[in-house]
Amino acid sequence: MAKVNPIQVQKFLKGMEYPASKQDVIDHAKQQGADENVCSTLEDMPEDEFETPADVSKAIGEIE
Repeated sequence: MAKVNPIQVQKFLKGMEYPASKQDVIDHAKQQGADENVCSTLEDMPEDEFETPADVSKAIGEIE
């Protein structure tokens, strides 16, 4: 699976309200039309709670 760019993911998180759980982030991205690659990347994120969009990007960057 190709690793997605955190900036690419942020366009699917526009309008997201924080703090948000990992599931909230995944659900919001799906509603915004995120593809399977983006969704599976979000599902691989380690944390369960995100305070800011930067936290989401950081979590994506930490995925091996």
